[in-house]
Amino acid sequence: MSTKRVVVTGASSGIGAATVRLFRQRGWDVVGVARRADRLATLQAETGAQVFTADLTRQADVDALRDYLAASGPVHALVNNAGGAVGLDTVEESKIEDWAWMFEINVLAVKRVTSAVLPLLRAGIRAEGGAADIVTVTSIAGHVAYLGGGGYNAAKFAAHALMEVLRLELNGESIRVIEVAPGMVQTEEFGLVRFNGDAEKAAAAYAGVPNPLTAEDIAETIVSSVERPAHVNLDLIVIKPVAQADPTRVARGPLAPKD
Repeated sequence: MSTKRVVVTGASSGIGAATVRLFRQRGWDVVGVARRADRLATLQAETGAQVFTADLTRQADVDALRDYLAASGPVHALVNNAGGAVGLDTVEESKIEDWAWMFEINVLAVKRVTSAVLPLLRAGIRAEGGAADIVTVTSIAGHVAYLGGGGYNAAKFAAHALMEVLRLELNGESIRVIEVAPGMVQTEEFGLVRFNGDAEKAAAAYAGVPNPLTAEDIAETIVSSVERPAHVNLDLIVIKPVAQADPTRVARGPLAPKD
């Protein structure tokens, strides 16, 4: 059988880039997908991954990705990682444009890419046997609502529901559906996007928090879930730093036993 190949979206930075690196280290062929061609070129030079430039909110780009994948070899796994949040405004005051973007990237893009890649995953199983995987990175924001969550909560709850339904629909096929729901992960861009480029606000979210998760922590979780024995499905993996009890209860300062 040929080396296994995985498609990773949101590959230009953060969790996506870390996931590409780790899959490559583990011997996988990888197709990294993102909007920013320059970032992808750097990742390709570093890791040897294949890359494909696409805006996953555009159906034409997703169709082009599907055609590229079909023409370039089998696909054994998909990691839906692209996503993001904008703002902490109330439901009343938040902008509908921000909600629309969050639904486009966190929900509709996942649906588009999953619909495009599923036939290729099935084709790989038919040709080679074995199993396939669909991993989607959601968030604890898709399981617990919090003040200021608004559109991001709504979008990630929808992404969680999408994965739950997909798992029911694929029952009877050797395709695992895995949801990874991280808590506080400190990456170079998530906070900047959420706060419209305000680096001070982005940094304040992590101030004093002992050891927030890193992109590499989530990448390790993704890759290890895919590399489990084929009969083992980790349906839902919630991963948070020890300092975080829920989306809003976060310890700041050293962790220590109570007196």
